[in-house]
Amino acid sequence: MNTMQIKRFFANIWETAEIVIIALVTVLIIRTFIAQPFLVSGASMEPNFHNGNYLLVDEITYRFREPIRGEVIVFKYPGEQREYFIKRIIGLPGETLTLAESQITITSPEGTTTTLNERYLSNATRTFGEKVVTLGPDEYFVMGDNRGNSFDSRSWGPLEGSLIVGTARLRLFPFSQAGALSAPQY
Repeated sequence: MNTMQIKRFFANIWETAEIVIIALVTVLIIRTFIAQPFLVSGASMEPNFHNGNYLLVDEITYRFREPIRGEVIVFKYPGEQREYFIKRIIGLPGETLTLAESQITITSPEGTTTTLNERYLSNATRTFGEKVVTLGPDEYFVMGDNRGNSFDSRSWGPLEGSLIVGTARLRLFPFSQAGALSAPQY
């Protein structure tokens, strides 16, 4: 091997190393600040999300606006922050929620009262538990869509906004259900 071939060999190695480094840094930035994958585990969000669904979680939107009612979010569980949960936002900061007789009534800080019409739930779904909760300035009330099989704010209380990782934006798997996700209109 002559000197020119050795130089080309090391130049090729350096070029490959640069590409690998740039790719790793790009993936790290995207996963840390923009979006990350999330695998649904359990039945708490059925019938809308099933065990094994693979979602893409948008981590950047909430840097520019507050979460809205109906969005499906991924967050760190308040009791063990190494665990991640997926639930739907039902109550927003400052609101008072009344859960009674399978209905959720929301009273805004201004005093307007609305009964939530959750069209994304099956007709057979019943919201268990009788409770009145007033949320603080940075608290959210979250519930699973499978109300009979969901460990949510009814059990452990309001969710602090600082624990929200992001909103579920895309379902990637199963391929037959792949597509964009959006919050329902109430």
